[in-house]
This record gives sequence, C-alpha cells and structure tokens, in this order.
Amino acid sequence: MPPRRPVRGGSRDRILSRDDLARIDGVVTGVLGGGQYGVDLDNGQKITAKRSGRLKKFHIKVMPGDPVVVAVSPYDVSHGLIMTRKRIMP
Repeated sequence: MPPRRPVRGGSRDRILSRDDLARIDGVVTGVLGGGQYGVDLDNGQKITAKRSGRLKKFHIKVMPGDPVVVAVSPYDVSHGLIMTRKRIMP
C-alpha cells in the first residue's frame, strides 16, 4: 500500500492572508529598481517594500519622504508591502 498524503487545510498548511501581516509605520527613503522602495520603519529597521495592488490600480504615487504604512510578514521581516500612503497635514 502506498503511503498516504497529508490532508490539506490543517494548521501546518495555513496560507497567510493580508490580515495576518504586521502593520508598521515608516518613511520612504528612496526608490530602488524594479518597483522597490527603501523604507525606514519607526522601530529603526530598514527594509525594501513594494506598492500594493490597490496603490497601483488607482495610480497613487509614492515618493521619498512620504510617510507610509507597511505590512510585514512575520516570516521575512526584510521585505514589506506598502499598504497606504499617509497624508501630510500642513
């Protein structure tokens, strides 16, 4: 008899959703190649991040110096996803 395959849907095969990501405030420091941005987080870390699909869809521009909210995976904290760009109040 061949060995049985593990059943999908268990706690070990769980896929992360956008709600499982940690959201951290930061500031964009520079634009890197390939749609990547350098971001300094409030906790002192420097990471690379991409714009989320919603920012691309609505053509929201992200420039150096903009305050942003970055979603970071608990598995790889060196990469992130820019979720929103905060407004700068005058």
